[in-house]
Amino acid sequence: MGVIAGLESLKEPSDVRVVTDSHYVIKGIRDGWAAAWKARGWRTARRTPARNVDLWQRLLDLTERHAVTWEWVRGHAGHPENERCDQLANAAALGSDLEIDEGFEQREAQLPLE
Repeated sequence: MGVIAGLESLKEPSDVRVVTDSHYVIKGIRDGWAAAWKARGWRTARRTPARNVDLWQRLLDLTERHAVTWEWVRGHAGHPENERCDQLANAAALGSDLEIDEGFEQREAQLPLE
């Protein structure tokens, strides 16, 4: 969600370098997983439903608007900006003004009660 929020905040198409410690994001975008899921009707290579389709669609749309370079860094390894982002994310998680993840909320509502 951090990458999406950052790219959505840009007013004009931009050249952007995204630095992330998320293998999921890197593989999803840079390695083409999300584009492949979309091409298969949001199914994985194993033909199971892809997860977080709403978020991946937003991110794919944003990568069409912006020229994005992707860089992976190891998390919790002393990278100053990555450490700061982790601090900010943890602080934001304690707040009440986070954007609602509609896709997650819909999935939770569909789960059977135990």
